[in-house]
Amino acid sequence: MSGGVGGGGGPCGACKYLRRKCVSGCIFAPYFESDQLGTSHFAAVHKVFGASNAAKMLLAVPENRRLEAVVTICYEALARARDPVYGCVGHIFSLQQQVVNLQAELAYAQARLSALHHLPPAAERPPGGCVNLDPSFEMARTSVGMTLDVDPRMPLDHVPMPPADATGGMCGSGGGHPNNEDQETAAAAAVASDLHMLLAWEFVSRHLPGARFRPSSQ
Repeated sequence: MSGGVGGGGGPCGACKYLRRKCVSGCIFAPYFESDQLGTSHFAAVHKVFGASNAAKMLLAVPENRRLEAVVTICYEALARARDPVYGCVGHIFSLQQQVVNLQAELAYAQARLSALHHLPPAAERPPGGCVNLDPSFEMARTSVGMTLDVDPRMPLDHVPMPPADATGGMCGSGGGHPNNEDQETAAAAAVASDLHMLLAWEFVSRHLPGARFRPSSQ
């Protein structure tokens, strides 16, 4: 970002847009070049802040920090041009939503890995497909459920209940004795489904207040 008087004698992008002579010491000259990009950036700044207000903001900033201030002002002005209602706030909210989604995916993956890591060896598994989960995972799952922001208007039949037995074990649906691979697959699927519903419920209740969440039937 260098232009204006020191960049070939022509006006800087700001003075070119304002159609005025670019004098020596112009506050905008070091940051808005005389090309189309510099002119368009200043046009957005002028539309949102005004030339006088932008100059006052830059003069209030130490010279070694003005480039950062110009970048910030241009970002806010261009964001407001793209979204006149929310401006840069809409972009920030979108990034925050991405962070929430990634944190939920990370928690889901970590809990699933922990549950699979604590599955008992095949020779030690009880018959009937029931697998007792690690106590720390059960405590974490209970903690997640207790911290949910439950909407008081949500009917009780909409509350997803984890498919666990009285002892905290995850059981397969068959009444026979499935082989070891089937037991492990069924336990992992039950853990994944349980945690997925809890995370989905927490996300909906926290970020969509008043929405009614009904888990999909398998």
